[in-house]
Parts: sequence; C-alpha cells; structure tokens
Amino acid sequence: MPDRGGGPSGPRMRVGRPSRRVRTLLLTLGVLAVLAMLFVMFAGFWTDWLWYRSVKYSSVFTTTLWSKIGLFFVFGLLMSAAVGVNIWLAHRLRPPLSAMSMEQQSLDRYRMGIAPYKKWILLAITALVGLIAGASAAGQWRTWLMWVNGVPFGQKDPQFHMDVAFYAFDLPWYRFLLGFGFAAAVLGLIAAALTHYLYGGLRITSPGARATAAATGHLSVLLGIFVALKAVAYWLDRYGLAVKSSEFKAAGNWTGLRYVDANAYLPAKTILFCIAAICAVLFFATLWRRTWQLPVIGFGLMVLSAILIGGLYPAIVQKFQVDPNEQKKESPYIEQNIEATRKAYGIDGAKVTDYSGKGKAADDAATKEKLRKDADGQASYRVIDPNVVGPTFDQLQRQRKYYQFPTTLDVDRYKDADGKEQDTVIGLRELDLDGIPKRNWINDHFTYTHGYGAITAKGTSTDPKADPAGSPDFTEAGLPTKGQLGQYEQRIYYGEKTQQYSIVGGPQKELDYEADGEKTTSFKGNSGVNLSNPINRAAYAVAFSEPQILYSGAIGEGSRIMYNRTPKERVEAVAPWLTIDGDAYPAVVGGKIQWIVDAYTTSNGYPYASRTTLGDTTADSLTAQNNQRAVVAQENQVNYIRNSVKATVDAYDGSVKLYQWDEKDPVLKTWMNAFPDTVKKKSEISPELREHMRYPQDLFKVQRELMTRYHVQSPSQFYSGSDVWQVPDDPTNKDKNAVPPYYLSLKMPGEQDQKFSLTTTFTPNGRPNLGAFMSVDADATSDRYGSISVLNVKSDVPGPQQVQSELNGDPEVAEFVRNLRGTDSDIVYGNLLTVPMHDGFLYIEPVYVKGGSANYPLLKKIGVQYNRETVFKNTLSEAFDAVFGEQGDSPEEPPKDPSQPPSSDPTVQQALEDAQDALERGEAALKEQDWNAYGEAQKDLSEALKRATDAESKARKEDTDKSG
Repeated sequence: MPDRGGGPSGPRMRVGRPSRRVRTLLLTLGVLAVLAMLFVMFAGFWTDWLWYRSVKYSSVFTTTLWSKIGLFFVFGLLMSAAVGVNIWLAHRLRPPLSAMSMEQQSLDRYRMGIAPYKKWILLAITALVGLIAGASAAGQWRTWLMWVNGVPFGQKDPQFHMDVAFYAFDLPWYRFLLGFGFAAAVLGLIAAALTHYLYGGLRITSPGARATAAATGHLSVLLGIFVALKAVAYWLDRYGLAVKSSEFKAAGNWTGLRYVDANAYLPAKTILFCIAAICAVLFFATLWRRTWQLPVIGFGLMVLSAILIGGLYPAIVQKFQVDPNEQKKESPYIEQNIEATRKAYGIDGAKVTDYSGKGKAADDAATKEKLRKDADGQASYRVIDPNVVGPTFDQLQRQRKYYQFPTTLDVDRYKDADGKEQDTVIGLRELDLDGIPKRNWINDHFTYTHGYGAITAKGTSTDPKADPAGSPDFTEAGLPTKGQLGQYEQRIYYGEKTQQYSIVGGPQKELDYEADGEKTTSFKGNSGVNLSNPINRAAYAVAFSEPQILYSGAIGEGSRIMYNRTPKERVEAVAPWLTIDGDAYPAVVGGKIQWIVDAYTTSNGYPYASRTTLGDTTADSLTAQNNQRAVVAQENQVNYIRNSVKATVDAYDGSVKLYQWDEKDPVLKTWMNAFPDTVKKKSEISPELREHMRYPQDLFKVQRELMTRYHVQSPSQFYSGSDVWQVPDDPTNKDKNAVPPYYLSLKMPGEQDQKFSLTTTFTPNGRPNLGAFMSVDADATSDRYGSISVLNVKSDVPGPQQVQSELNGDPEVAEFVRNLRGTDSDIVYGNLLTVPMHDGFLYIEPVYVKGGSANYPLLKKIGVQYNRETVFKNTLSEAFDAVFGEQGDSPEEPPKDPSQPPSSDPTVQQALEDAQDALERGEAALKEQDWNAYGEAQKDLSEALKRATDAESKARKEDTDKSG
C-alpha cells in the first residue's frame, strides 16, 4: 500500500482548500473572461453583418458565411470520421493482450495509462484534425461557389475538346477534393497504424508474425484507397497539362501542352493511371489473400514506372525528337497558345497595321501650311499633366490646411460653355487629418468628417489671365466651388484619401461651408451603421479598440459610424470575387460626385493561355510613386481577364452599385448565379454616367504587356522572337519604371474625328527606337469602345527615351536649364505624348518649373518634335509654328521710316513709359525666378501696349478726318 502518512521528514502539511468566497470569485472571474472572449469574437462578426446590411449587400455576407460554415462542418466532419473511424476500427480489431516480449510489456504500461481516457483522447484527436481540415476547406469557398454555379464558356480546348469551364470551374474543385482525400487517407493510415502498434496488431521486435491478419487487412484497404486516389490524380493530371505552366526558351512563361506533353507525358499519365488502378486492386485483394507480397510488388512497379515512364521517357523524347527540330515540332502548339492567349486577354480583335513613321516632309509652303493646320486638329493635346499638377491643385485650391488633393489627378471629359466636349483634369478636395489645427478624438472623428468640392481644369491650356505664370485654367474652383459643373452635392464623405472612421448625424456637429464662409452641419444620409443601439456601440468599441464609443456623450440619437470609406475598399468588400482596378476616378453625375471603379473577373484556368502576374504587369512609374494606384487582386497569377463590372460609389452617402458591363463573360455569369441580385444590368447605366466611363488602365497595361509578344500570329516568327517589343521606361522618370499609358483625344490614321483614347508606345526588345504605337477606343459611349489599334512602325523612328534625350540636348532647353541654375527651381517634365500624324509621329511634352516663390509645378514651356525636328517654345502654338516652318513664311513687317518722329500724344507717351517700366520689372522678376511678379509685369506690359496702340490709332483717325 502506498504511504499515506508522513515520510522521513514527518507529517505532510495539509493544504487548505480555498474558501467558498474565493472559489465563487474565481469562478465568476473565469466566467467573465470566457464571456469577454466570446463577445470579442461576436463583435467582429456583428459589426461585419451591420456594415453589409448598411450598404444593402447583406446577401454577400450571408452567402459567403454559409458557404464557409458548410464547408467547415462537412469537411471537418469527414476528416474527423476518417481518423476517428480508423482509430476505433483498429482498437476493435486488436488481438488478445499478452506480454510475450519486452516490447509488449513496455506498451502495456501505455495502454494501462490511457485506458481511463480513451474516449476523451479519441474525441480530442478527431476534433483537432476536424478543426484544421474544416478551416482549410472554408478557405475554398470561391472554388466551391464557382463549381456549383459554373456556366459554360462555349469554347473547347484543342487537345481534349473539353469546355473551358471544366478547367476554370471544375478542375480546381476536383483537385481540392483529391487533396482532401489524400490527407484523409494518410492521416487515417497513420492513426490506424499507431493504434494497431499500441494494441499489439503490429509488432516490430516481437518474434513471430509482424502483423495480425486483421491489421494487415485494415492497413491494406487504406493503402489501396491511397493508391486509388493516386490513379485519379494521374487521370486528372492529363487534363492539367492544358493549364500547366512551364518555361519555354522560345516564349518564356508558357501555359499548355507542348510536343513532349502531348506525345510523352500524356500517354505516360494514361499508363500510370492503369498501373495505379491495378495496384489498388491488389491492395484490396489482401483482404482475402492476407499477404502483402503482390501489392508490394505492384506498388514498386508503379514507383519504377513513374520514374521511367513519367520522367525518363519524356526527357528522351525532348532530347532526341524535339531539340533537333524544335520549331517544326512545336509549331502546332505555339499556334494553339497564340490563339488561346489572344482570346483570354481580349486582344484577338486588335488591328495591327504597318506604319511608316517617317512623316511627311515639309518641302514647300503648301505642305507646311497643311501640316500646321492638321496639327491643331490631330488631337486635344493634354499639356496639363494630371501626374504632375496635383501639388499645383493642392497649393492653389486647397483653401484650408485640413484639405488635400491626391498626388495624381484624373482625366475626364466635360462640356465647355459652347457644348463642346473637352479633356478635363479633375481632383477632389478631400480631408487631411494631419492639417487639423488641434488633434483630438472629437475633432478627428466628429468635427472634421468630410472633404468639399471637385476642382476641374482644362487639360489643353493654361489660364490666360495668369499667363505666363503657367497656372491651370480652372473651370470649377473655389470653396464652395463654382464653375461649369453647376449645382451638385459637394460634401465628400467617401474618397481615396479617407482612411479614418467618422461618427456623424448625432448631437456633435460637423464643420462645413456655405458661400459666406464656415458653418456647421449634420449628415442627412442613411450611410453608415446606427449607433443608437448600446449593443452596436459596445461591439464597435471592441472592434475599433476605442472605449469612448461606448460612453461618449457626443454619440446619441441618430449617430452613425462610417468606415471602409475608400471606393476600392467598398467595392472589394461587396464583391470579394472581383479584382479591382488601381485607379478609381471621380465624376460629377446627376448633381452628385460618383466614384467610378473598374472591376475585373479573372481566372488562371484558361487552357493554353499564358499566365501573367497582375502585380508586375500593372506596375509603372505612377504605381511606384503612389501605392493607392496598385491593383487590388484576388488572383495575382491569371491567364484570363475581363472588365466585366463597372461600379460606382457615391462620394456623399457611400452607396455602391455594380453594373454588368461585359454581358458575355461566363465568369461574371457564374458569380451572378452565386450572388443573385447584386449586379445590375448594363441597361440601367444612365447615359450621363456612361459619358464619364472609360477603358480601364490596368486592363490596358495587361493587354499591352501581352501584345509585346502576342502581336505576332505566325508560329515561326513567334518562335524566333525576331519581332518582340517591350514597354519602354518612363523617360521623364529616373527610377526606370514602365511608362504609364495616357488618356488622350486623338485621330488615328484613317479616322475623321478625335476619339477619347488610351495610348502607349513600344520599343523593339533591347533597342531605344520606336517599335509600335497602341491605342484603344476608351469612350464608353462609342460603338467601337474597346477596339485596339496597333501601328507597327517600319522605319527608324526615335523612341521616347531618344526624343527625351534630343529635347534635353536642344540649345534652347540648355539655356533654359542654365538660367534656372543657382535658383531654388527645378524642371519637372510632364507626360511625353505621342500622336500619329501624316505617317509620322508628333511628340509633345509640357515642361514645368517648380520652385522660387511658387513651390509647385507651373507650365512654362512646350517641347515638340516632328520628323526629328525639335523645338522648345513658350506655347504649343509657337512650337507648332516653329516645327512646321511657319515663322519664315509670314510676311515681313514693312520697315519704319526713321524720319517719322514718335507720337507726341501724351497718352501714347505715358503708355510707352508704363510699358518700359513693366518690361524692366518683368526682366528683374525673371532673373529672381519670381513668377508671380513676372506674370503681373507681363500683364501690365500688355495693357500699356494696348493703350498706346489704341491712342495711336485714334490720333491717326483724327488726322485722316482733318485731311479729308
């Protein structure tokens, strides 16, 4: 009997039990801790539900939630059953225990130790594997919904003649099921083997048979299931060859079958499928034969076959059949890859035409006159660069420190006073919390809640009143704004810069504006989540880690909390199955500011179409400077993309609307089946809204990257790589990032009218000269919207980098730069626009000066090149006159008679004195780089000369009348 008394050291100390009060306190604290943990978990769930209900997309939340819950429980229970049943069965099939060896005697102690807890251990093991498997399966909700709701593409792959939907929707789900089956088989096998060993069914060191007949049969069935799953894997691998990625030296990243796949791997997979199926049958037969001899031989044969047939044989075919005549062998598969890739990325309709690029020579006065005239109407030259003038908008139109403009503005189209559509630069005046005079919780989240107003400027000219200062010609400005946009809701509660949460509509008033200055306001919309409910307040206090939400007196009846306030955030949340374009852009439509967000459906399961990485393909010099312009990708590796949805986000109330744009896209139809009534029909887009929609930049960047290689449709030419292009680096940026595409209204060769377009250039691979020019019709109201035109340049024409270098080397540019040395000013180069004209290319680049008294970019010069003729002038008109030779063709002014005395009219004399004074002030301001003073001096000079001219004309008229 064990010693229950004292020991060598005397009686044991009796440890007293805690008092009843202490036990009650500990129990209470434990219960409170558990409740607190549960409430924290509940708070996240509850706030998500409230947010989705507030934006009227609760069906997205519930569909996603129930899909995750269903997958979690179904596959969690299946995995638990797979492990638990095998443990139970192994225990049931255990042999009678007898300690016949040291091994069994050692195991006997473990068996005795766990005997009282067998049920609990079984439950714990099955629960653990079930939780892990269920959590993994819940992450596959997209795969599940696409499989359940998938619709056919109506296109079949050339090898297996299966609809593309099989590869895009079905195959990923089958592979998930197969992976789950492998995991269940392996875990069940391990669990069964350990249980058999623990209870004597398997013996490692004991004499006699190593396994009982029951253990042999049980484990053989599990091994048979594993091998049968391997047979299924071999069969699915056959179809997987159509979407397999590989490296192909002739094409780089390659997707789909090649010669060795079709003629070696495909038959090898079929043979291995048959061997694995036979091997599985041999394992199942062990239930009757009670020996592992045949299945082990079969399994060894399968492994050997996998090495020889699946590895060595394809290598031999590649080495001795393909490599000696690779181009001929691979041509049919290259052709299939080209066709599939062009379809998958929507570039199969691109029109590629040869283009001289040299341009018409201005040999005579008539040609010069025509070129000069045509240059004016060839494009709406956007000399106001939205990528540069963001700081200018910020300095001139910010009005208050707590407002800001984005670094990169947007380009849209608005009608001027004459009703003519004009390219317009637009930016919203958004809230900047860093500029708030006094930072505290009330100011940050209650008082300063919204931005105010849209600022627009002509994209094609500067402000004539500020000339030559170079300020944008604002068509909507001020606080509140006034101008061409008319009356509209100017408050901006949702914007690209609005990251913080705000609480509005309650007792605490918000800062606002009217025509006569500051005032207070209270949000009148239904946006946000109501905080009148104490449960909601508690949930948000926990979710945002802000206890003041729970008890603050600033929150009361009518208070609503706004969050997830950027347009891309909101669209991504209500449509988690979409990939969001990096650039949301604002438009004033129907008296409201609407953010327009382009969204894509993508897939990486389009057979034979080469894959691309969205993050890399859509990166350029703008995304490198501004992370907010980066694409929000659900799938980074894709080989199918469509701009299937155009979304809007109301800048005032945050309401989100999704519109079906691509009515043929099967991926969108699949998601619309999964989330019914979330996407509106295309016909519901109002004409006014449609006027502001445009072709998305990220899709265009993906397409141009693919066009560098896939503009070639000849397999032999594709294989040789003799006509590969590349996207040039931005010549105005030193960071060696790709040049961004530019929105521009222009005429393509053969067209009579300007089209709002998105354009880019290419250079031959490894060379700086111009290789091609690509344009897409970006006007959503156009019948030819989305049509891609590519001009394949056949002459040696300078590319963007060369044009920039030639511009920098121009004597006038050198002098301009030299004059800026020693001052606080810097040159900022704007977008280098490329416009095709008369078989050549017209390059236009605005040049800005930043510094001096105006520490923000102002347009000062325009660089123009045509037919290698480079000029650098104050205005675009002057530059065109110079580059097309109009200066020398204008009639010379007749020489003045030196005997003619200057006018004695005192008005004329005073005007000339004022003009001289203004001229001297202007020269002095120019030396000091004081652009404001220079602008004022030039304005005074112009007025003085006009007064002198008017007075002189009046005097001459009077003299004529007297002589008459």
